[in-house]
Amino acid sequence: MLAACILCGAQYPLAAKPMRYRCTCGGLLEIIQSFGHVEAEKMKDLFHKRLGERHSAAASGVWRYKELIAPDLPENMIVTRNEGNTGLYEAPSVQAFVGIRRLWLKAQSENPSGSFKDNGMTTAVSHGRSLGYTGFACTSTGNTSSSLAMYASTSGDSSLVLLPDHDISINKVLQTTAFGAKVYAFPGSYDDGIKWLEAHAEDLGLYICNSVNPVRIEGQKSIIYEIAQDLNWKLPDWILLPGGALSNAAALGKGLQDLFSLGFITKMPRVAIIQAEGASPFHRMIAQSSCILLPEPCPHTAASALNIGNPPSWRKARWTLDRTNGVTASVSDDEIMEAKACIDRSGIGCEPASAAAVAGLRKLVLAGTIHRDETAVCLLTGHLLKDTDAIRAYHLNNHPLAGSLPLRNEIVHVNLDSDLRSRLSAATGRN
Repeated sequence: MLAACILCGAQYPLAAKPMRYRCTCGGLLEIIQSFGHVEAEKMKDLFHKRLGERHSAAASGVWRYKELIAPDLPENMIVTRNEGNTGLYEAPSVQAFVGIRRLWLKAQSENPSGSFKDNGMTTAVSHGRSLGYTGFACTSTGNTSSSLAMYASTSGDSSLVLLPDHDISINKVLQTTAFGAKVYAFPGSYDDGIKWLEAHAEDLGLYICNSVNPVRIEGQKSIIYEIAQDLNWKLPDWILLPGGALSNAAALGKGLQDLFSLGFITKMPRVAIIQAEGASPFHRMIAQSSCILLPEPCPHTAASALNIGNPPSWRKARWTLDRTNGVTASVSDDEIMEAKACIDRSGIGCEPASAAAVAGLRKLVLAGTIHRDETAVCLLTGHLLKDTDAIRAYHLNNHPLAGSLPLRNEIVHVNLDSDLRSRLSAATGRN
């Protein structure tokens, strides 16, 4: 496996310890794939046949595409939970909410640990094991940590997780501890944790599974492969996704480039990266036509998974925008929670960060950036129950945000002897 620096182009082998995440110049690395052996039509047939797999690595919605992700990784090193294979849904009520002709929601919340992180974590942990690592580490606002802890436990290895001690969902922390990770909360930000790991992980025998790891990005490419296959290799006009650390945007762009250059698709969709207003340094950079990202010193948003002020993959995400004629937008917490309530009511559900994609789509449609007659896919990155505090705040009348809360659904306390029957009779018009 070979990787190249995204800044200077220097190349590094990734087939032996120590694992390398950055170039000597400081730039992040990107895996170089050689696809000379790939014939698109034959591969399409192979990927279709693998949909019937149940008891091999090919049953995974990631490893189904092994030839495009990690062709040289030994099969016996693969750690999988049959990740991927997540639903691509049409939701008429959400489509009406955003005002577009046709909309699909890619529910990455259906992954084993409940988020899109599984698509990349399976490749990262598998690669780390192939190099001889038995300890894995990350810093996280929640989803990365729970995914890592699950895969490390699955493989019988250990995991260490660093968590900021504020503005994170306790649900994700509890999930991480239940899977057996050693969890350390620290005063500081996500960015502080990343810097600490990059400085100390190798000395501690730890393999880093954050988005600075280029192998993880290869696994996350499978999300766009799945969408393309589900839509018979004809992608919509737009693909929208939330932007936190921006690893998903980086992976999306790399996967789209693969599909287009290999002839799997003939038209490149446009990409929109949506950030929360309280944590939107990437959007601000794009809006100001700047080439340098200025970190948000104190990021804060109700969408805790987006609470990242210095996204490490911003250069790769910019490459995605450049190659797809993409755009960015930022949305308020109020807009995020309104979109979340709509998605929840559709029967699909998501955590607040996921809803940023739908809120951003609505905003871009209203602004005329996205035409009402166009089509789109929104990525829902995390499960409804990843952040129950947000659900409680919205529906149980303790919501800290402004707005009319049009879909609030309170719990009504009644007396079964008489009160409930009279309430139900009044509601239905029956005596």
